[in-house]
Amino acid sequence: MRTVLKNEILEVSIESKGAEIKSVIKDGKECMWHGDPKFWGRTSPVLFPFVGSVAEGKYRAKGQEFPMGQHGFARDMEHELVESSSDFVHYRLVSNEETRAKYPFDFCLEITYKLVGNEITIGWKVTNTGNETLHYAIGAHPAFNCELDENGTLKGNSVVFDTDKNVLTVRKFHDPLAAKDTYELPLPADKSIAVDEHTFDNGAIILESSQATGVGIKDASGKLFIKLVFDAPLLGVWSPSGKNAPFICLEPWYGRADAEGFTGDISEREFEQHLEPGEAFTTEYKAIYY
Repeated sequence: MRTVLKNEILEVSIESKGAEIKSVIKDGKECMWHGDPKFWGRTSPVLFPFVGSVAEGKYRAKGQEFPMGQHGFARDMEHELVESSSDFVHYRLVSNEETRAKYPFDFCLEITYKLVGNEITIGWKVTNTGNETLHYAIGAHPAFNCELDENGTLKGNSVVFDTDKNVLTVRKFHDPLAAKDTYELPLPADKSIAVDEHTFDNGAIILESSQATGVGIKDASGKLFIKLVFDAPLLGVWSPSGKNAPFICLEPWYGRADAEGFTGDISEREFEQHLEPGEAFTTEYKAIYY
């Protein structure tokens, strides 16, 4: 079931399956990728209770091994519509027999969307409803439409970071796992990196340890047309390798794919989040459309 939010600037369509934004229209123009599986079949999934992949497709918890696909399962489940108005919607996903069979923890995941002018505020709340520590990750994966050049590539677009750093430290990525090494990415004065057909040849650009508080995309004219503002400790920037896909994903994360060779318990995963019984984690990020 889709819910449409609308104000004087934005019209936003959200699907109850995955509580996923499917469309954002501003000035008659679609801002979001439409999910063509030729390139990537999603639009803006919420990643929970895993961000990225687990090593060898399985993870360990409570002395057992469990298979787990990339990015967890919340994006593929129906979410309960709790409340809605013309500019606000609230969804909820609660653990059940189906989730416990593959993820042996009790939780309540709440996702909200609120329109204010040209901004969408996306809120997440994770509550530990069980009687033991909850280990989880959560992240965003929105894909924004970009114009291609005359050769059908992303060349001319650029990604700009809100950061006080002149050099970013990027985690190498050996799809689908994080590599053990990093590399340095120098930034010019405007804190941007030019994008072309080879930018994502080695997978996502992954920043760790709160190196940026915002990220946006500029078109070939230098106009900023989307910006995310967040407090997440990790950020991924991605477009499918070698496909010249007409979109770029900007992804604030609280969690990350396993590192190569990791065989520990879920509680030992790098950047994993933890909640004690009865505790809740709340956060939000903003998507600003120009």
